[in-house]
Amino acid sequence: MLRRKEKKCLTCTQRKNCDDSFVSWVFFIIGIVATVAIRVVTVLMNIHPVYGKISWYIGVVGFLIFFIYKFNVNRSLAKIIQNGNLIEKLNAQRSLTSQEYNLIAEILCNLKSEKERINYFFIFAVSAVALLFAIYFDVIK
Repeated sequence: MLRRKEKKCLTCTQRKNCDDSFVSWVFFIIGIVATVAIRVVTVLMNIHPVYGKISWYIGVVGFLIFFIYKFNVNRSLAKIIQNGNLIEKLNAQRSLTSQEYNLIAEILCNLKSEKERINYFFIFAVSAVALLFAIYFDVIK
C-alpha cells in the first residue's frame, strides 16, 4: 500500500551518518546560488545594470528550479500520507504497520534536517548583508 524507497537510515540519529542523495545536494546548491544571486542584485546594479539583471535572472530561475523540486518532494510525501490514510489512523489511534511508523519517522526527521536549517540561516545571513548593502547604496552613498 505505501510505496517509498527503502532507506537504511530509520532514525534521525542514523540519518546524520547517512549520505543525502546527490540530487538533493544539487538542488540545495541551486537554492544557495539563487539566494546569493537575488541578494547581490542591488550591489551589481550599482556596478553595472547588466550584471544586476543577469544576477536577477539567475536567482529567479534558480528559485523556480529549487521550489519545483521542493514542491514535488512535498507532494510525493503528501500523496503517500493520503493514500495510506495516515492522518486518519493517527487521529483514530489505530495501529500502524512498521512501514507506516518508519514513514512517519522519516517525515519527522526531515523536519529536523540540518541542511534545511543551514539553508534558512544562509538565507537570513545573506539577506541581512544584502539589506546593509542596499541601505549603503540607496541612502548613504
